[in-house]
Amino acid sequence: MKNAKVGVFFFIASIFVQFFSRKIFLDNLGDEFIGLETTLRSVLGFLNLAELGIGTAIGFTLYKPIFNEDHKEINKIIALLGVLYARIGYFIIAAGIVTSLFFPIIFDDGQFSLLLVYFIFYALLFSSLLSYFANYHQSLLGADQKGYIIQGYFQTLIIVRVIIQCFVAIYLQDFYLYITLELLFSILYSIVLRQKIRKEYPWLIINSKEKGEVIKAYPEIIKKIKQVFVHKMSTFVKNSTDNILIFALVNVQSVAFFGNYQLIITKLAGLVKMAFAGTGSAVGNLIAEDDKENIKKVFWELMAIQFFVAGFFSLILFYTMEPFIILWLGEKYVLAKTTLILLIANFFIFQISSTVERFKNAYGLYGDTWAAGTEALLNLGISFFCGRIWGIDGVVLGTLVSLILLVVIWKPYYLFKKGFKKSVWYYWKGVLPLVILFCVSAFAVNFIAHSFTYDRESADLWDWVIYAIFITFVVTGIYGLSLFLFNTGFKNFVFRVKVMAIRKIGK
Repeated sequence: MKNAKVGVFFFIASIFVQFFSRKIFLDNLGDEFIGLETTLRSVLGFLNLAELGIGTAIGFTLYKPIFNEDHKEINKIIALLGVLYARIGYFIIAAGIVTSLFFPIIFDDGQFSLLLVYFIFYALLFSSLLSYFANYHQSLLGADQKGYIIQGYFQTLIIVRVIIQCFVAIYLQDFYLYITLELLFSILYSIVLRQKIRKEYPWLIINSKEKGEVIKAYPEIIKKIKQVFVHKMSTFVKNSTDNILIFALVNVQSVAFFGNYQLIITKLAGLVKMAFAGTGSAVGNLIAEDDKENIKKVFWELMAIQFFVAGFFSLILFYTMEPFIILWLGEKYVLAKTTLILLIANFFIFQISSTVERFKNAYGLYGDTWAAGTEALLNLGISFFCGRIWGIDGVVLGTLVSLILLVVIWKPYYLFKKGFKKSVWYYWKGVLPLVILFCVSAFAVNFIAHSFTYDRESADLWDWVIYAIFITFVVTGIYGLSLFLFNTGFKNFVFRVKVMAIRKIGK
């Protein structure tokens, strides 16, 4: 609960600051510069694929020694993490240098000097490398249920940095200083984090002398890392290649336009993730207890609440996002309605599949690497092919198709067969009523929403707030009440929350 509270608080504060700053950056630094920065971040994210899997696998390995307070074992595992991250860091340096050699070809349009392109890239690269050479100890805080410490320091520094960058954008419009601030605050975060870790874990060996031999002592971790790597790579392809494809198939300005929508949906997804921050380890403990009836009960409770969250935010986004973009940035930044629908569909599927993913991870079911690889290839292939025809919509469509085939259809089958040891028809018998309830509620909300007169061309911020509140009440009343009346899992979850609230008041 503490992780969730701190995470949600800072995420809301961060969203508030970033929405205002986005407008300032676009107005004062230009669409092209923001598009360039976003593209280079995506390139760097592709290089960071080398890390995927290590942090997740190490996190699972730390749970037991943390519970047993086995400091010696924890030091060995953190040393292993340091050795692995150092190797990845050196690889990323080499890959970054090689990639940058092609910048004169990639960025040959002359909009920005190559000096600026290289400065942005290497500043962001150095900031990223701090995670591998200086900040890897933060994995211990995460595994020890102290992620709120990381969020507190990290988000606070981000907010302060963005505020200063706003002043730079407005009064100086200096691209180099804007990026330099990113680097300086990354260094400051590393220093502050190191001091906090020393205070929390005085017995922890910060600069271990363990070498590559420590890898041989943990063959199971290495095997798990390889499996998780493939799954994380697939996730990266789904989430991080759209900007690169839009840059290559459309133009750099479209990256900035698409990035506005992406920012809202990504932040919203992050907010939901923060709210469910503690459920991953809770499900792990539930699986360890091996109480099949309780596992089944909690699974359907989480499925119901994730369906509510997915439907609630999807409907609100559908009705309020375009008017918000107009008020926030202006009419010219509104993309096609089909783009919004495709983005919301991806968001909806990601949310409703979170429970399956959570239980799949708790069972340690990473062996279906072929599915993750297929998902990534389908995503890239369809996005590239359709993107050449339909532009941004085609790129987003590739993500949607791969999600439906592998996430909606395959992953529940894999979980029920290998984890629950039951037929997947139990899953579909429980999910289809949730889908029907959402569809019926969506039609009802659409009917009522059209009764509210909203002129987006003449509307001001206050008009939008009233409209958003109206839509929120309608969605909550219709969809929330439907789930409560007709779904046992949602009803059980509401009862659980009620009991927790009564206990808290009693204390």
